[in-house]
Amino acid sequence: MGMDVSGYQATISRSVFLSGVGVHSGQSVTITFHPAEADSGIVFNRYDGKTMVASVRAVSSQVGSTDLCTLLGTAPDRSIATVEHLMAALYALGIDNIVVELDSGEVPIMDGCAGAFIEAFDEAGIEMLEEKRRYIRVVKPVRMEMGGSWAEFTPHNGTRFEIDIEFDTPLIGRQSWKGEINAENFRRELARARTFGFMRDVERLWASGHALGSSLENSVVIGDDHTVINSEGLRFEDEFVRHKTLDAVGDLALAGAQFIGCYRSYRGGHRLNAMALRALLADASAYEVVEQPARRGGSRYGELVAVSAPAFAPWLV
Repeated sequence: MGMDVSGYQATISRSVFLSGVGVHSGQSVTITFHPAEADSGIVFNRYDGKTMVASVRAVSSQVGSTDLCTLLGTAPDRSIATVEHLMAALYALGIDNIVVELDSGEVPIMDGCAGAFIEAFDEAGIEMLEEKRRYIRVVKPVRMEMGGSWAEFTPHNGTRFEIDIEFDTPLIGRQSWKGEINAENFRRELARARTFGFMRDVERLWASGHALGSSLENSVVIGDDHTVINSEGLRFEDEFVRHKTLDAVGDLALAGAQFIGCYRSYRGGHRLNAMALRALLADASAYEVVEQPARRGGSRYGELVAVSAPAFAPWLV
């Protein structure tokens, strides 16, 4: 079985903040999380001093660039970059409603994974709300192909990810991670898997003004001799595919609701994840919006009932 189906929405119990550096901007950033009311969703508010310069909902329709990370918004001075690791943590812990304040245009990379965000939300505590949670249940396959890569959603009685990657280096080669996504699995198997890159690419990105905050403190770096440069080595033998799975969880969290189904991809990335999610949400016959029946208490996926989709379509906002 996948994530816990409590059937009710959640937020954090109190405000909490983190400080770090933006992996692409190289700028220091403070990010503060505040509790939010039911049905408000996940909202990013960007500040310049005391002035709010942007407020962006974390939904698929707001995704701008997906070149090096997942970015919300289109105008550079009003966008929020590198949201994927934070979104993955929120999704895995079942936090539906939260206000995210930043004093910069990029979520801090911390140590390159979702661990620091998990710790922050554990510190804040999670509060269940009175309103029901609604889920997007996949009812027929939706597939997206891009060059030699592909991704697809298929019906599944749970929330499952099956991610395959393939890199032309013996250090990675072909790796696969398959499993149900719930808080326990995410904490144990995915949350601490760090972003990674090749030294040759990092040098090129630096030269073009990108990855300015990238370092061995927040990235696994692969040298020209196909070895890990980081002195501590890898956290998992297959850390690379675990991180790609973490990214996929974060990118699909932009559905605006938890989904019930299986997501599979081969040689995917932020762009393919975004394209597949858009394809799913664009096909009204491919999914239904469901919620727990009237009685309180635990529920199994099969007991969830369909509700009117137009009444709840945050991905269209």
